[in-house]
Amino acid sequence: MDKGSESSDKVTPRNAPAALDRASLAYENPEFLNGADGRLIRIVAEYLEPLARFRREQIQDTVVFFGSARFRGREEANHELELLDNTGSTQPAPSHEQPASVPQIVEGTASDLQRKRAVAAVEMARYYEDARRLASMLTTWAKRIPSRRHRFVVTSGGGPGIMEAANRGAWEAGGKTIGLNIRLPFEQSPNPYITPSLNFEFHYFFMRKLWFAYLSKALVVFPGGFGTLDEMFEILTLAQTQKLAKKITVVIYGSEYWKKVFNLDVLVDTGAISPKDIELFQFADTPEQAFDMLKKGLTQNYLLAEAQEGKLAESLEGKDSQELMSGWTVEDFLGPEMAKTSK
Repeated sequence: MDKGSESSDKVTPRNAPAALDRASLAYENPEFLNGADGRLIRIVAEYLEPLARFRREQIQDTVVFFGSARFRGREEANHELELLDNTGSTQPAPSHEQPASVPQIVEGTASDLQRKRAVAAVEMARYYEDARRLASMLTTWAKRIPSRRHRFVVTSGGGPGIMEAANRGAWEAGGKTIGLNIRLPFEQSPNPYITPSLNFEFHYFFMRKLWFAYLSKALVVFPGGFGTLDEMFEILTLAQTQKLAKKITVVIYGSEYWKKVFNLDVLVDTGAISPKDIELFQFADTPEQAFDMLKKGLTQNYLLAEAQEGKLAESLEGKDSQELMSGWTVEDFLGPEMAKTSK
């Protein structure tokens, strides 16, 4: 190679490439984070971000309320309900799917579907008010439990209907209340009664399900549809297979409704489930009855056991340690008590 050719290949200020902008940091790259390659990071984020908030808000455990999102309560004065277009949607369903009004029934212009839903609307209004009252009773009781963290916090899916009623009752009782919402393809929004710092929205259904089960010590299942059935049977399956390393109180509210939806005696008679599996849940038909079941289960399974463990720890630690850590437990230092799953 001659000297002329060698000199022409050298980079000079005239033919040098333009200066590059600084590359984005990986965690600031939206194309990566929102793409398929970033899916694992998004999944982990839906675990770690709620965990950090629960610790910051000092949430120890929860009581989860499930139920229909397809009805919402209006002002108690007119007792009207409006059927929603889809689960969690803020848009009303088409007029032909709405419950019949009194004039429509009198004039005979209501369809069979509208008449059936008019009757159902009255019943759903009762369930809304019952969920609201039960959540208020539970929150009032839980607030009196001596603890550095919040116990048995009312939690819902964050949407309208029974979910709103549960958050509303807890809010009216002056307690914190959690909403675990899910991002859906149609318009939807969290109900206004959720504690703002405990308002969550998930992309992944399975991560939302994890948080329903992770902190819960009890479950209350009000009348609902596919989503309610899904969540209820998932928790019952985890309890049945002993995958939850804890005792969970399950109250199924509205025996008349649920016994029309499913007949679990058939599963027992055919050997599909064990007779003792029926003992995994209890039916309740009034807020007072449900509250007594919750209070008994939570007290026996947790509060009494915690009190006994505390007394044993005090006797082992001795006076100096007791004075140093008065009123504190190991969980106070480790963050919220997490519901473990068996390996």
